[in-house]
Amino acid sequence: MPPQPWKTLSTREVYKNKWIRVREDIAEMPNGKTTVYGVCELGTGECTGVLPFIDDDHVILVRQYRYIQQENHRWEIPTGGLMPNEPIETGTQRELMEEIGYRADTLIPISSFYSSKSICHETCHLFIGRDLVPASRPPDETEFLEIQTLAFADVLDMVLSGEIMEAMTIVAVLQAARLRDR
Repeated sequence: MPPQPWKTLSTREVYKNKWIRVREDIAEMPNGKTTVYGVCELGTGECTGVLPFIDDDHVILVRQYRYIQQENHRWEIPTGGLMPNEPIETGTQRELMEEIGYRADTLIPISSFYSSKSICHETCHLFIGRDLVPASRPPDETEFLEIQTLAFADVLDMVLSGEIMEAMTIVAVLQAARLRDR
């Protein structure tokens, strides 16, 4: 028998800015007891990322200063949150144009997953981008990016060695490697 759903008895907003909303719920569990449950709502609840292949063996990655981790040396795929009511593919192309100055004529969906199923309300959608064509948009006001073309084999090695630690990048690279092996 599947686990029984919990019932939200009350909810209150604890904090909000344009990127995140934190709320505290009182939830009734299947046994009738209640518990406090903290929930982070990230943006619209959906984000996107794309591993852009410039050719069969090279990808374009970005790196930027990541305030939370206090570091600026790790490569990652172009990622970002979707705008309200924005189709996933539209947001994916927007992120590519903002972050690397290209759009992809071919977007191949490879995975959707929850970034942190127990406390965050966010679904990540990942793509492989191929047939890149120059097309740019201004970056977000908080993005100061370094862009580099790297050999896919080297990027896979960075994932396997733990040098790349960003979840969306890890999943995208491992999925792309799996697809290449077929």
